[in-house]
Amino acid sequence: MTRRAFGTLCGLVFLINLGRVAFAPLVPTIGSEFGASPAVVGSVTTLVWLGSALPRIPVGYLLTRVPRHYVVLGSGLWLAGAAMFTGSAGSIPALRVGALSIGLASGAYFVAAIPLVAELFPSGRGRAIGIHGAASQLAAVVAPGVVVGILVVAGWSDVFRLLAVAALAVTAVLLVVLRRHPLPESAGADRDFRSVLGHWRIILLVIVIVAAPGFVWQGVFNFYVTYLTGTKGVSGAFANTLLTVVFAAGLPGFWYGGRLADRLPQIPYLLGILVAFATALGILVAAQSAVALLVATVLLGFVIHTTFPAADTFLLDSLPPDVRASAYAVFSGTALLVESTGSGVFGVAAERAGFDAAFAAGAAGVLVLAAVLAAAHAVRGLPDGPEDVE
Repeated sequence: MTRRAFGTLCGLVFLINLGRVAFAPLVPTIGSEFGASPAVVGSVTTLVWLGSALPRIPVGYLLTRVPRHYVVLGSGLWLAGAAMFTGSAGSIPALRVGALSIGLASGAYFVAAIPLVAELFPSGRGRAIGIHGAASQLAAVVAPGVVVGILVVAGWSDVFRLLAVAALAVTAVLLVVLRRHPLPESAGADRDFRSVLGHWRIILLVIVIVAAPGFVWQGVFNFYVTYLTGTKGVSGAFANTLLTVVFAAGLPGFWYGGRLADRLPQIPYLLGILVAFATALGILVAAQSAVALLVATVLLGFVIHTTFPAADTFLLDSLPPDVRASAYAVFSGTALLVESTGSGVFGVAAERAGFDAAFAAGAAGVLVLAAVLAAAHAVRGLPDGPEDVE
């Protein structure tokens, strides 16, 4: 049963993330269809990610009243309805509502599903979280091809209508699996949202470790093509290829990042990821040849995506079952809100000092953070390891 439920969750997370990333390759088509400027269409894509951040902490509280798998099933149904509404949108305001709704479904899903996955595989959480993350990342890799393929034979609205049908089908399969086989008792509702405050040191540590490189990463990947064509002087086709590569490198990043989280000392591993990310970004800034840019892109994409399963595993391993989902909600909601400001900050910094200087400053900041945390860890100033699990 565990494998069936997990396989269905991987299918659902693929669709959940596909809903978030499908808007990006549709930007030119939507702009043409509605006669909208890039700024107006950009507001639609922004609402997807804002929607993904907004419900996380409220859903964390909801999980003290409702079992996690109920929220997962609800998010699948919500995605189906939101996608169908988006596919029927006849105006930009309606499209904005649809985009926000798809984002809300994704935020609710991740808060409930990742702690649920952790309970399904208590002896190999990192591996399971990594595979689940790879399924999500696969959507980011294939989205441009899927969208373009649908546009060849149908309209942009059919992208979301097909998504709605697929989400409804996978949610129905998950419901059947869960009805036939009960979940572990630890996969139920959290007991007390306020008890999360007792674990604030671990939650704050993971927020810092994820939000700092995530903040920089938002600035890097959102301006990746602009940076490569404008600062590095490469062609638009090669720049877009490298953007695909940086996300494709996230597949093994998730896959192996979770496995390593099960095997390595977790705090040193997380600090090593920070150093590796800063180093990869430094290599990107220094790169001058096409080969060097390719190498830096692969390293950057791989390393940043190892951060997420590693941090998730450390957090969920370190907390007792009755607060895991609530704590994860607080962590992911706060971290995502911080990260979402990265693009704006780096855009301003690049206008004033150039992208190379902005990216170098970001790499230096992450290195300084890693050094400070390493010094604190050396004198036992950081929480390290499970507090009270199982």
